[in-house]
Amino acid sequence: MAEWLVGPIMEKIINACSDYLEEQVGWQTGMKKELESLRENHPKIQAVVFAANQAQISDQNPALNKWIWQLRDAVDEADDVLDEFEYMKHKQQLTKNMEETDQKRTVFSNTSFLIESASKIRKVGERAFKIDPNLKRLAEVVQKLDNVSAGVSNFLPLLDIAKQGQQEKQRQLSEVRETGSLPTTNDLIGRSKDMESVMQWLRKPSNEPRTSRFRNISLLSIVGHGGMGKTTLLQHVYEDEITKEFDLKMWVCVSNNFDVKRVMADMLESLKMQKPNLDSLNALQGRLKNEVNSKRFLLVLDDVWEEEEERYKSKWGNVLAPLASGSFGSKILVTTRTESVALMFQKVIQDKQKPMTLEGLEEEECLELLNTHAFAVDDLDDQRKLKLKSITAEIVKKLSGSPLIAKVIGGDLNSNLDEGHWTRVLDSVLEIIKLGQNDIMSVLRLSYVHLPEHLKSCFTFSSIFPQDYQFRKGTLVRQWIALGFIQPSHIQGEIMEDIGGSYFDVLVKKNFFDKFDNNFGYYYKMHDVIHELAQSVSIHECLRVEGSTKLPSPIPKTLRHLYVKDINPYFIKEIVQFKYLRSLFVSFLPSYQNICALSEIFRALRSLRLLEIFGPPLKIIPEEIENLIHLRCLRINVTNFIMLPRSLSKLYHLQYIIYDWPINEKGADFLPNDINNLCNLRFVRFPKNCISSICEIGKLKFLQELIIFDLRDASGYRIGELENMNDLCKLGINCLENVKDAEEACSAKLYAKRRLTYLSLRWNNTKLRNINLYEKVLDKLQPPKCLSDLEIYRYMGARSAIWMNNVNLISNLEEINLTDCLEWETLPPFGQLPFVKSLKLENMPKVKWLQSKYNGNDKYRAFPLLEVLHIEKLEALEDWFEAGVAAEDGYLFPCLIKLEIFGCPKLKELPSLPSKLKRLTMRSTAWTTLNFCSNSNPIPLESLWVDRCPNITSLPLADEIARLAALRSLTILNCPNLRSLGRYQELETANNCHLMLNNLCIRDPLLLLMEPLRSIASLLKELSIWDNDELVLFPNDAEQWFLKVRSSLSELRFEWLKSLQSLPSSLESLSSLQKLHIDDVPMLRELPNLPSSLEYLYIWGCHPELKERYREDGGSDRHKIAHIPNIYISTQANFFLRPVARGR
Repeated sequence: MAEWLVGPIMEKIINACSDYLEEQVGWQTGMKKELESLRENHPKIQAVVFAANQAQISDQNPALNKWIWQLRDAVDEADDVLDEFEYMKHKQQLTKNMEETDQKRTVFSNTSFLIESASKIRKVGERAFKIDPNLKRLAEVVQKLDNVSAGVSNFLPLLDIAKQGQQEKQRQLSEVRETGSLPTTNDLIGRSKDMESVMQWLRKPSNEPRTSRFRNISLLSIVGHGGMGKTTLLQHVYEDEITKEFDLKMWVCVSNNFDVKRVMADMLESLKMQKPNLDSLNALQGRLKNEVNSKRFLLVLDDVWEEEEERYKSKWGNVLAPLASGSFGSKILVTTRTESVALMFQKVIQDKQKPMTLEGLEEEECLELLNTHAFAVDDLDDQRKLKLKSITAEIVKKLSGSPLIAKVIGGDLNSNLDEGHWTRVLDSVLEIIKLGQNDIMSVLRLSYVHLPEHLKSCFTFSSIFPQDYQFRKGTLVRQWIALGFIQPSHIQGEIMEDIGGSYFDVLVKKNFFDKFDNNFGYYYKMHDVIHELAQSVSIHECLRVEGSTKLPSPIPKTLRHLYVKDINPYFIKEIVQFKYLRSLFVSFLPSYQNICALSEIFRALRSLRLLEIFGPPLKIIPEEIENLIHLRCLRINVTNFIMLPRSLSKLYHLQYIIYDWPINEKGADFLPNDINNLCNLRFVRFPKNCISSICEIGKLKFLQELIIFDLRDASGYRIGELENMNDLCKLGINCLENVKDAEEACSAKLYAKRRLTYLSLRWNNTKLRNINLYEKVLDKLQPPKCLSDLEIYRYMGARSAIWMNNVNLISNLEEINLTDCLEWETLPPFGQLPFVKSLKLENMPKVKWLQSKYNGNDKYRAFPLLEVLHIEKLEALEDWFEAGVAAEDGYLFPCLIKLEIFGCPKLKELPSLPSKLKRLTMRSTAWTTLNFCSNSNPIPLESLWVDRCPNITSLPLADEIARLAALRSLTILNCPNLRSLGRYQELETANNCHLMLNNLCIRDPLLLLMEPLRSIASLLKELSIWDNDELVLFPNDAEQWFLKVRSSLSELRFEWLKSLQSLPSSLESLSSLQKLHIDDVPMLRELPNLPSSLEYLYIWGCHPELKERYREDGGSDRHKIAHIPNIYISTQANFFLRPVARGR
């Protein structure tokens, strides 16, 4: 069974029951005795449940297993009752608030007082006579819990048995998992690159110079899932000739049963080939220190596991302390499943060497390993072997690159060389892994057993999602919080999301989740076998059903989490029987019955904490959702949705509401009017600016994100609503022109929001040109010092806010965006901020310098960490620094990677390129040339875009060609006076110094005839000729130029060429061309012969005659392009692909 934190839950229930009963008039003696009994049995219950989980004896003891689930059911019922009390308390408080509001509006205040007093007296009387229905229900669940808890005495004898069994299991496991230094195979398939990396590290004398006591020792940790081949890799390294250069070699298998003295004794045994006859830590340390003193040693610590970090760090400090006496060049190699172990060793040794992570094998390598074991012993003829190899080629796709799985499956295949058996293995690989008598699951289960108790529930819950599911950290943490998996912190200021995030980070470090990156940020996935592990340990409480006409049978009555996708709503009766269900993910097949099915769910599954509805379009959710009073998290992931149910505002425990699809309507009615009753909300995601429609949003004081808050000149929508919203991490305030004065701005108390990292301040109506008011309002909107991301839009003040000129108050800023601030003249001292990585300045026509003189500084390191600088439409910008201010040599933008300059006609040229600059874009500048002077050799520039620079006459590419080896993308557009790309020397050609471009975009094809483009290396993959209304025909030399790139060019674009009448005839020779785009070339009537390699031909905005000649149904020249698989021809222009550069 999956882990269950019985201790904290029962303690919470006992304490809460006691607190509630103390409030009652006439303490119930019977219930008091039951609670005292529960307190007495509580530690015994904890001990039994913990022992059952650790020793995994409940599955072998049906009576114990049954009792544990009875206990859990009773605890869950009690938890529900207490949750209902909290719900009723909140409801009564709301009623009281409404009554108080009504009383203020009535003149009959004395009468109201009498009515209220009578009501209070009646309630006290009801409690005195013990007719409170809530108290009666509480008594029932406490009695049930007490009755079940009393059964713990039957299982106390199991504690000693479990302890002995656990010790025996640990001993057996240590024996089974013990590794030696000798490899079991001659070949190391698939890990040759990894082995070479380790060998290179061994050859290195040392890492960076260090002053610690371990300065003579270098550390390298090998991290990877169980079964990834970490031990095998180091066995081959350990036996290699290179290790003979060490004076001493030690191999120690640490395994899961870590003991300081045992590890040190194993080191000495590895050196002396006999166990030391020593017992004390001091004696062992002394002997080991003497053995390694002034000697260069190699130590392998294989299969290191983890305990509590600080204690673990201290233990390993004791183990490694004697090794400090070793000679310079000593090495320690560690294998572990968790990154946290590698980081711990780094702290002990004080070595910054990054761990090496072993990923899964490439498919080709994994197939080689699989075939090695599958055909280890065979007498097959070539034809039969070829047939079987076609099956292993399919099997390997399911192995996720795991060497261990490849070996196990290969062994299974080799045991029966019948084709039918191999086909059955293909169809059931994961079942073999899960059920087979092999090492895979035992290896992985060990990782699970070593998890701290509070992480086990988090991990097992994740099994409910499908394989290859893309997890988002924030989403999963919110689900854990909703389900009560997160234990409160004792650290002041740390909230549940912080704790849950740390839980998740630990699981990532322990390789239960793998991290990936895409355009939308980081996401995480479970390795297939890790997912199988999660399913195997959660089988009694998690179930996923997809695309089925009926639910599987039998289903355990202990089910807590259910995921059903694409099921028929008629089977809802099977779902609603699980009354203890805590989470439900539900998607029905398209049907008009879906609303009825949801209504039935809401009436039956009243213990739900987490609900996600996804799948086919759905307009509304039934109002019966009001029955789910325990609900914490609601996510609606459907299209066509028009409004949230009105009764949603009665679910006072709700913490998260997520619906992020767009809505067709204006959105004014999307939210219930009284949604501000949900004062426990922590995170919401609504379409458009629905959240701005919430009146008195300040009641939602735990909200963490408020990206769009539109201020109004109306009660309930003013900036003072923000006063107590101190958990905000992200805040966007719009319509700041509705702030009447500085005092009102101050009421937001932004400075008190100690978690705020993102702040956007926006004025919408810039016609109200009260500059003094703008400046005073911004002065009072001082954010906390922790702010990292600041955006200001349409601020009409002439000066910076007072707090912006104090570097100490904004020292943690990392991203700054100032846009459409038309009157702003002098920027704050952004150049002095130590952590700013991105600075965007747009449409600020009165700014003259990026950095002004402050505090007498006239020479300093400017913008020390800035990586991205975007300046656009700063028409008055003259120089990078105010007169008299300068950066030290080499310290102007020392970390700048990306520079974009648009519409700055007065700006002086850069004195030199920043030493790390990779991307430079310049548009509409008055520069006459580009200075490639740089302290870097070679110049790291990878992308250069020059557009609409009418004064530029020269780009000295040829002069610096030897240093521009990194340049891969070049765009030159709308530079009519450009006459030279530099002085190209014949010597450069002789030395094979060519531009190594992959992407080239130009307006004038004559540039192709200028050096260094004329002698471009044949690596170009994409060429675009854009936006030229004068080009009629390609010059002959330009046509011949295409032959230089015929073997590399794969994509070619001719776009927005109004006068062009023919394409180069040399296109036929482009043997690598795969895609040809012709867009808005209206005078083109005929295509040249096109190469046989072409796969895509897209033509937009063409001449009608061209479309007629090449139309699919009978065009006269259709046969000339019939070899191209994908063709699209239209006379309509493709307006979606207009280039940014055109600017017309």
